[in-house]
Amino acid sequence: MSCLEYLTLNNAVTVVIGYVVFVYVYDAIFNDIRPIDANIVKDKLEVPYDIIKKSWKSEKTEPPEKPGQRLIHSYCPATGQYIDSFESKTAADIDSMIKNAETAQQKFKKTSFAKRKLVLKTLESFILNNQDLLAKVACRDSGKTMLDASMGEILVTLEKLKWILKHGEKTLKPSKRSGPTNFFMKFYKGAEIRYEPLGVISSIVSWNYPFHNLMGPLIAAIFTGNAIVVKCSEQVVWSSEFFIKLVREILILCDEDPNLVQLCYCLPPNAEDDAANYFTSNSGFKHITFIGSQPVSHHILKCAADSLTPVVVELGGKDAFIVLDSVKNLDALSSIIMRGTFQSSGQNCIGIERVIVSEKNYDSLVKILDKRMNENPLRQGSDIDKISTVDVGAMISDNRFGQLEKMVEDAVSKGARLLKGGKRFNHPQFPNGNFFEPTLLVDVTPDMDVAQNEVFGPILVMMKAKNTDDCIDLANSAPFGLGGSVFGADYTECNYVCDNLKTGNVAINDFATFYVCQLPFGGINGSGYGKFGGEEGLLGLCNAKSVCYDTLPFVSTQIPPPLDYPIKSNETSWNFVKSFITGAYTDSIWQRIKSLISLAKNS
Repeated sequence: MSCLEYLTLNNAVTVVIGYVVFVYVYDAIFNDIRPIDANIVKDKLEVPYDIIKKSWKSEKTEPPEKPGQRLIHSYCPATGQYIDSFESKTAADIDSMIKNAETAQQKFKKTSFAKRKLVLKTLESFILNNQDLLAKVACRDSGKTMLDASMGEILVTLEKLKWILKHGEKTLKPSKRSGPTNFFMKFYKGAEIRYEPLGVISSIVSWNYPFHNLMGPLIAAIFTGNAIVVKCSEQVVWSSEFFIKLVREILILCDEDPNLVQLCYCLPPNAEDDAANYFTSNSGFKHITFIGSQPVSHHILKCAADSLTPVVVELGGKDAFIVLDSVKNLDALSSIIMRGTFQSSGQNCIGIERVIVSEKNYDSLVKILDKRMNENPLRQGSDIDKISTVDVGAMISDNRFGQLEKMVEDAVSKGARLLKGGKRFNHPQFPNGNFFEPTLLVDVTPDMDVAQNEVFGPILVMMKAKNTDDCIDLANSAPFGLGGSVFGADYTECNYVCDNLKTGNVAINDFATFYVCQLPFGGINGSGYGKFGGEEGLLGLCNAKSVCYDTLPFVSTQIPPPLDYPIKSNETSWNFVKSFITGAYTDSIWQRIKSLISLAKNS
């Protein structure tokens, strides 16, 4: 390294350190919210150290079900080992949860933002200082790798916390509005929107991110002054119980009622047990956020209609990753594609479902990905049980393996080329684990099932486009519209693609960062409707109360004599109102003067 290069590097390091110190000092001076040491709650959490240690061997067996009892059994997807059992909640349990939450919320809704921030700041501190613990619990219950848990569970949850702590109060402050344009009223009438908690809300969340999907709506609920009953998937009850226990203990630590946060889980409804439907149709909820599949959403919306409960629906997608001719570095791009496709074994609502490449770069990118996946095959397993490095973890269950294999078979039968994988994987160390081979499927066309239906698994699908407009057409050809990405060196062209994609979220020259940026998140078409996250997400959990008021203490609205009951003269009252309307909305000065004269005459 030359002397000049050394000095340049040294100066850069100095600037970075200086910036970090400045930010730290600024926060110390202007941010007066200091977290309570949440690590003291560890003793009360009953941390499952044995279950999350390496080479854990389950010593438990499934308990026999008693008559009338319905148990939910938890297993590790990567090893197949039994973890624990939980009794499915009943209608009576649900009523009790909502009642307790409602009682707690009546007091909590009056708390200051400072107290709400204290809860979230303490939670943030615990997460930051216990990343290994939280990630391992998520991994044990979902089968994912520690790296996937770090990026998809810890990072995004901390970002949401930090964003709300910094911007949430400003978002929820009363919003001043312009008020009436009426010439006579605009001088003395003010208007604003005040954002008030709804009460008890609910989120029905999917299993693919057991920590983040649970925490996201919970964090927003606490900051907006609501109570929340989270309904987790029966696939991840074990970890959800632990995470909810953590939040409840932090609420106690911050001198708040732990009943603000409740956890519900139910088996699918049957003739004897309708608790799941009872939950969704319960009039005690003022808002529901649902994250899950399209078939389940139809059922939930029918139930919520009984109580007229508003629902935000996020149903996954068929996100396109578009590569334009102007892209410069295909090798770097291939790394983004691999991460976006195979993270959490492809079980991501905004994961890369289709890589659409314009003709110029298609063959080269196929060659790069083919080489990467075949010369250095991705390693599968459970890295919390194994010392060696693991790239891709398990899927939550094997109930869709047949469907995934049929998708691949259908594509190959119609002309696609299978370059890697395409079937379930029998892991030599974890024979009872749910593993599907990382798959590379190229030359896919829109008439194939894999191009139209959500895969939600580790299958990299590549499609060739003729040009930029064809990229857009292919991206819009699937019946979903959640997210998407476009890559190219020409920003004008990328922006053109962005404007023409029929989707709720787009990242330009990046992948899925619209989610990290705390923008409102949600889709269109088959991906659902409504938004959560960001400013709109917080505001959606509030009653937007419209308030108008007098701005001048000596002026207020009065009923003029011609309009007072009983009406003395219809003709006089009509002329009075007509003159008032004309004077209030005309653009002519002369007409306004005449209206004022008429008002005086008819009053």
